[in-house]
Amino acid sequence: MSEKKYSLAKIGSRIDAFLKPLLKRARFQVKYEMSEGETAHPDFENPDITVKFTGADVDLLLANRAELLLALEQLTMESLRMPSDDHARISFDANDYRALRIEELRMSAAAAAEKVKRTGVPFSFNPMNSRERRVIHLALRSEPAVRSESSGTAGFRKVVIYPAGMPSPATPPEPPAPPRPSRGRSRSARR
Repeated sequence: MSEKKYSLAKIGSRIDAFLKPLLKRARFQVKYEMSEGETAHPDFENPDITVKFTGADVDLLLANRAELLLALEQLTMESLRMPSDDHARISFDANDYRALRIEELRMSAAAAAEKVKRTGVPFSFNPMNSRERRVIHLALRSEPAVRSESSGTAGFRKVVIYPAGMPSPATPPEPPAPPRPSRGRSRSARR
């Protein structure tokens, strides 16, 4: 087994140095425990480090599809100056949100694949982050009758499921930039 890139010995104190004052200043009633990567779904997520939150304010972290939990995770990784390719190596969780979300995505992928097989019409998921798109792709890897691909840009990337033989649509060209207003007076105003 290869050595993990990130370990508690290497960056645990840096995670603490970022999270403790932030959570204290925000007056969140939560505690967290860090451990070497534990996951209920190692085929879908295999982090080097897992940070699990407990406490009275965990529901705040999990509101709006765990928006605050994921934001804390992102800010922590930014504070560690982790390259985006390494972002899956640290996972924040509370009340088994990650495991439940992976299961939800797997079931959604299976239902969407069945619909595509039945109708022959592509299915588009709503935009999601790269971890969630990866779960959809992995959940469909053994489905020979369909294929999945990510499309869109930046925060609007989503997974589209196609019948296996259907080509991807051509990517439309970027719309031209709107004309810039001219500076100064127009010719007619100068006369």
